[in-house]
Amino acid sequence: MKKRSFKPFGNISALTLGGGGLGQVWGETSREEAVATVILALENGINHFDVAPMYGNGEAESVIGEVFKGKAINDTRITTKCSLGTLPDEEVYDHLNKSLTESLNNLNMEKVDLFLLHSQLREDDFQLQILNSHRDALTTSLSCYFNAVIPAFEKLKSEGKITSWGIGGIGQNKAIIDAINYSIPPEAIQCVVNPLNSAGAIGYVDKAYDPNSILKAAQESDIPILGIRAVQAGALTSKMDREPHKSGRDAKDFEDYVRAEPFREFAKEYGDTPSHLAHRYALSVDKISSIILGVKNRKELLECIDAELAEPLTQDEIDQINTVLLADKDL
Repeated sequence: MKKRSFKPFGNISALTLGGGGLGQVWGETSREEAVATVILALENGINHFDVAPMYGNGEAESVIGEVFKGKAINDTRITTKCSLGTLPDEEVYDHLNKSLTESLNNLNMEKVDLFLLHSQLREDDFQLQILNSHRDALTTSLSCYFNAVIPAFEKLKSEGKITSWGIGGIGQNKAIIDAINYSIPPEAIQCVVNPLNSAGAIGYVDKAYDPNSILKAAQESDIPILGIRAVQAGALTSKMDREPHKSGRDAKDFEDYVRAEPFREFAKEYGDTPSHLAHRYALSVDKISSIILGVKNRKELLECIDAELAEPLTQDEIDQINTVLLADKDL
């Protein structure tokens, strides 16, 4: 598998195996199949694994821990995350450190290569478009981030528990761009990269959230980028792999599936599957170090590996894909 430049690690495989599928966020799988998927990823040159405590309540981290228990990691890189919310400054380090310690126990490791803030960023006085009554639990204010989170991350680095830190590129548009352009920028960022230009259900903070503008800001500032949501929670595949949640919290993902029908028609005419083409699209975007996969089994992983082996899409092909979706006013 091709390697790409990624400043925190030097080089990284073009594909990263994410923990969403391993933790059964994207449909059901088994521990046995998840472990086999990780092993297959390693055999095919994937050297970066991106997990988080919330992926199956630690299940994704435990899968990685099972695979690597008692083994040398060598050039394999591990990323995990922490959902923080907004806390008093003096409580931030303890919360991050406690979460990281639990993650390290799950992973059977002494440190991780990259530690990401999993909470979405917002300006202090910004009102969420939904769930605003839970604002402090779900999002991190910029003052908390600047005054407490960054110093806490740096302390964890000095203690040898993490090598680098970063943020997820989801939340209030302006707040994320402010974080990118801050005097101490994140050492890495996750950016939504898909032809729908959508984060779906997790883009609940800001009605004006625009993934492409976040991506552009990160590119212009040379922040190392990990691409996420290449198939937008299944909306850019042939069929959703789960039923809508009864609470309706993933309604946007299913709405995106309907929006993506022209893309599926284009993929059929192009002679490709929607998922394969969506991953090729994401892999062809400039300055993306690696695309994080949400696959949950070996079959899905092999399709993504095949997409990475294919030739990158040309700019004309990318433009054609964008054009078939331009009828949607949100693009």
